[in-house]
Amino acid sequence: MAGTNPWLKSPEVETEGEDDATPQLAVAPAPTIPPWRPQAVGVSPPSDSQAFSRRMVDASLADVTVWWVGAHGGAGESTLEQLLEGSRATDHAWPCGELGTGLTPAVLLVARTHAHGLRAAQLRAMEWASGSVPVALHGLVLVADAPGKLPKPLKDFSQIVSGAVPRVWHLPWVEAWRVGAPVSGDTTPKAIIKVLDELRALHPIPPAVSLP
Repeated sequence: MAGTNPWLKSPEVETEGEDDATPQLAVAPAPTIPPWRPQAVGVSPPSDSQAFSRRMVDASLADVTVWWVGAHGGAGESTLEQLLEGSRATDHAWPCGELGTGLTPAVLLVARTHAHGLRAAQLRAMEWASGSVPVALHGLVLVADAPGKLPKPLKDFSQIVSGAVPRVWHLPWVEAWRVGAPVSGDTTPKAIIKVLDELRALHPIPPAVSLP
Protein backbone atom coordinates (compact mmCIF):
# COMPACT_ATOMS: atom_id res chain seq x y z
CA MET A 1 0.00 0.00 0.00
CA ALA A 2 1.45 3.34 -1.02
CA GLY A 3 2.47 5.52 1.88
CA THR A 4 2.64 2.68 4.40
CA ASN A 5 5.38 3.10 6.98
CA PRO A 6 7.39 -0.16 6.95
CA TRP A 7 8.65 0.51 10.48
CA LEU A 8 5.20 0.46 12.07
CA LYS A 9 2.94 -2.50 12.64
CA SER A 10 -0.35 -2.19 10.85
CA PRO A 11 -3.08 -1.09 13.26
CA GLU A 12 -6.27 -3.06 13.59
CA VAL A 13 -9.04 -1.54 11.53
CA GLU A 14 -12.46 -1.26 13.13
CA THR A 15 -15.52 -0.94 10.95
CA GLU A 16 -18.60 0.93 12.03
CA GLY A 17 -22.21 0.44 11.14
CA GLU A 18 -21.90 -3.12 9.89
CA ASP A 19 -24.65 -5.62 10.54
CA ASP A 20 -23.32 -8.31 12.86
CA ALA A 21 -25.60 -10.85 11.18
CA THR A 22 -23.96 -10.30 7.79
CA PRO A 23 -21.69 -13.22 6.93
CA GLN A 24 -18.04 -12.17 6.79
CA LEU A 25 -15.64 -13.40 4.15
CA ALA A 26 -12.73 -15.41 5.46
CA VAL A 27 -9.47 -13.52 5.11
CA ALA A 28 -6.30 -15.50 4.60
CA PRO A 29 -3.54 -14.63 7.09
CA ALA A 30 -0.60 -12.64 5.79
CA PRO A 31 2.33 -14.84 4.77
CA THR A 32 5.05 -15.20 7.37
CA ILE A 33 8.26 -13.43 6.39
CA PRO A 34 11.22 -15.75 6.87
CA PRO A 35 13.51 -14.39 9.60
CA TRP A 36 16.48 -13.95 7.26
CA ARG A 37 14.66 -11.71 4.75
CA PRO A 38 14.75 -7.96 5.42
CA GLN A 39 11.22 -6.57 5.68
CA ALA A 40 11.84 -3.05 4.38
CA VAL A 41 12.52 -2.04 0.78
CA GLY A 42 14.80 0.80 -0.18
CA VAL A 43 16.40 1.21 3.24
CA SER A 44 19.87 2.74 3.02
CA PRO A 45 22.64 1.19 5.11
CA PRO A 46 24.11 3.36 7.87
CA SER A 47 27.29 5.31 7.30
CA ASP A 48 30.61 3.58 7.85
CA SER A 49 30.96 5.34 11.20
CA GLN A 50 27.59 3.96 12.37
CA ALA A 51 27.81 0.45 10.91
CA PHE A 52 28.70 -2.49 13.15
CA SER A 53 31.94 -4.36 12.63
CA ARG A 54 31.87 -7.95 11.35
CA ARG A 55 33.06 -11.08 13.13
CA MET A 56 33.97 -14.03 10.94
CA VAL A 57 32.43 -17.35 12.00
CA ASP A 58 34.84 -20.18 11.26
CA ALA A 59 34.64 -23.95 11.57
CA SER A 60 35.63 -23.85 15.24
CA LEU A 61 32.34 -22.07 16.02
CA ALA A 62 30.12 -24.33 13.96
CA ASP A 63 28.37 -25.64 17.07
CA VAL A 64 26.93 -22.22 17.95
CA THR A 65 23.17 -22.35 17.34
CA VAL A 66 22.41 -18.65 17.67
CA TRP A 67 24.38 -15.43 18.10
CA TRP A 68 23.41 -12.66 20.51
CA VAL A 69 24.19 -9.28 18.97
CA GLY A 70 24.11 -6.54 21.59
CA ALA A 71 22.99 -3.33 19.91
CA HIS A 72 24.98 -1.30 22.44
CA GLY A 73 27.18 -1.68 25.50
CA GLY A 74 25.41 -3.19 28.49
CA ALA A 75 22.57 -4.66 26.45
CA GLY A 76 22.71 -7.96 28.35
CA GLU A 77 23.87 -10.35 25.64
CA SER A 78 26.57 -11.89 27.85
CA THR A 79 23.94 -12.75 30.47
CA LEU A 80 21.71 -14.35 27.84
CA GLU A 81 24.67 -16.38 26.59
CA GLN A 82 24.88 -17.94 30.05
CA LEU A 83 21.18 -18.83 30.02
CA LEU A 84 20.77 -20.36 26.56
CA GLU A 85 22.91 -23.36 25.81
CA GLY A 86 24.58 -23.33 22.39
CA SER A 87 24.40 -19.54 22.08
CA ARG A 88 27.25 -17.06 21.91
CA ALA A 89 27.57 -13.28 22.31
CA THR A 90 29.42 -11.42 19.55
CA ASP A 91 30.90 -8.45 21.44
CA HIS A 92 28.79 -5.97 19.44
CA ALA A 93 29.53 -7.22 15.94
CA TRP A 94 27.63 -9.00 13.19
CA PRO A 95 28.68 -12.66 12.83
CA CYS A 96 29.49 -13.52 9.24
CA GLY A 97 29.91 -16.93 7.64
CA GLU A 98 32.75 -17.79 5.34
CA LEU A 99 32.29 -16.50 1.80
CA GLY A 100 31.11 -18.97 -0.80
CA THR A 101 29.34 -21.29 1.64
CA GLY A 102 25.83 -19.90 1.01
CA LEU A 103 25.19 -20.01 4.76
CA THR A 104 24.50 -17.24 7.22
CA PRO A 105 24.48 -17.22 11.04
CA ALA A 106 21.24 -17.11 13.06
CA VAL A 107 21.05 -13.88 15.07
CA LEU A 108 19.02 -12.34 17.89
CA LEU A 109 19.46 -8.61 18.54
CA VAL A 110 19.55 -7.50 22.18
CA ALA A 111 18.90 -4.01 23.56
CA ARG A 112 17.83 -2.27 26.76
CA THR A 113 14.57 -0.40 26.86
CA HIS A 114 16.03 3.02 27.66
CA ALA A 115 16.16 5.65 24.90
CA HIS A 116 19.80 4.96 24.00
CA GLY A 117 19.17 1.23 23.75
CA LEU A 118 16.07 1.61 21.58
CA ARG A 119 17.84 4.00 19.22
CA ALA A 120 20.74 1.55 18.93
CA ALA A 121 18.34 -1.33 18.21
CA GLN A 122 16.59 0.75 15.55
CA LEU A 123 19.92 1.50 13.86
CA ARG A 124 20.92 -2.17 13.84
CA ALA A 125 17.48 -3.15 12.48
CA MET A 126 17.84 -0.60 9.68
CA GLU A 127 21.30 -1.96 8.89
CA TRP A 128 19.83 -5.45 8.59
CA ALA A 129 16.85 -4.19 6.56
CA SER A 130 19.17 -2.55 4.05
CA GLY A 131 20.32 -6.03 3.02
CA SER A 132 23.95 -5.23 3.81
CA VAL A 133 24.25 -7.77 6.64
CA PRO A 134 24.16 -11.49 5.73
CA VAL A 135 22.54 -12.81 8.90
CA ALA A 136 19.40 -14.80 9.67
CA LEU A 137 17.70 -12.31 11.98
CA HIS A 138 15.07 -14.04 14.12
CA GLY A 139 14.13 -10.96 16.11
CA LEU A 140 14.93 -8.56 18.91
CA VAL A 141 15.12 -9.20 22.65
CA LEU A 142 14.32 -6.08 24.68
CA VAL A 143 15.68 -6.22 28.24
CA ALA A 144 14.11 -3.96 30.86
CA ASP A 145 16.49 -1.18 31.92
CA ALA A 146 14.68 -0.55 35.23
CA PRO A 147 11.93 -2.08 37.37
CA GLY A 148 8.33 -1.16 36.66
CA LYS A 149 6.47 -0.18 33.53
CA LEU A 150 8.03 1.75 30.68
CA PRO A 151 7.17 5.45 30.48
CA LYS A 152 4.79 6.11 27.60
CA PRO A 153 7.39 7.77 25.32
CA LEU A 154 9.67 4.74 25.64
CA LYS A 155 6.77 2.33 25.21
CA ASP A 156 5.72 4.10 22.02
CA PHE A 157 9.30 4.14 20.75
CA SER A 158 9.70 0.42 21.48
CA GLN A 159 6.60 -0.30 19.38
CA ILE A 160 8.10 1.61 16.47
CA VAL A 161 11.35 -0.32 16.75
CA SER A 162 9.42 -3.60 17.04
CA GLY A 163 7.91 -3.00 13.63
CA ALA A 164 11.36 -3.18 12.06
CA VAL A 165 12.17 -6.79 13.01
CA PRO A 166 10.46 -10.17 12.49
CA ARG A 167 9.63 -10.67 16.18
CA VAL A 168 10.23 -9.17 19.63
CA TRP A 169 10.60 -10.70 23.09
CA HIS A 170 10.51 -8.70 26.33
CA LEU A 171 12.56 -9.63 29.39
CA PRO A 172 11.79 -8.17 32.84
CA TRP A 173 14.12 -6.46 35.26
CA VAL A 174 15.98 -8.85 37.58
CA GLU A 175 16.97 -7.13 40.81
CA ALA A 176 18.96 -10.16 42.02
CA TRP A 177 21.36 -9.89 39.08
CA ARG A 178 21.79 -6.18 39.67
CA VAL A 179 23.10 -6.78 43.18
CA GLY A 180 25.48 -9.52 42.10
CA ALA A 181 23.56 -12.79 42.38
CA PRO A 182 24.89 -15.44 39.98
CA VAL A 183 23.07 -15.89 36.70
CA SER A 184 21.48 -19.33 37.02
CA GLY A 185 18.20 -21.17 36.78
CA ASP A 186 17.55 -20.45 40.45
CA THR A 187 17.72 -16.68 39.96
CA THR A 188 15.98 -16.57 36.57
CA PRO A 189 12.32 -15.40 36.66
CA LYS A 190 9.68 -17.58 35.05
CA ALA A 191 9.02 -14.90 32.43
CA ILE A 192 12.59 -15.20 31.17
CA ILE A 193 12.52 -19.00 31.28
CA LYS A 194 9.39 -18.89 29.10
CA VAL A 195 11.16 -16.71 26.53
CA LEU A 196 14.18 -19.01 26.51
CA ASP A 197 11.89 -21.99 25.89
CA GLU A 198 10.34 -20.13 22.95
CA LEU A 199 13.78 -19.43 21.51
CA ARG A 200 14.78 -23.08 21.83
CA ALA A 201 11.64 -24.01 19.91
CA LEU A 202 12.49 -21.85 16.89
CA HIS A 203 12.51 -24.70 14.36
CA PRO A 204 14.94 -25.27 16.43
CA ILE A 205 17.37 -22.44 15.68
CA PRO A 206 19.96 -23.91 13.33
CA PRO A 207 23.65 -23.03 13.39
CA ALA A 208 23.16 -21.37 10.01
CA VAL A 209 20.34 -20.94 7.52
CA SER A 210 20.80 -21.60 3.83
CA LEU A 211 19.79 -18.64 1.72
CA PRO A 212 17.80 -19.31 -1.48
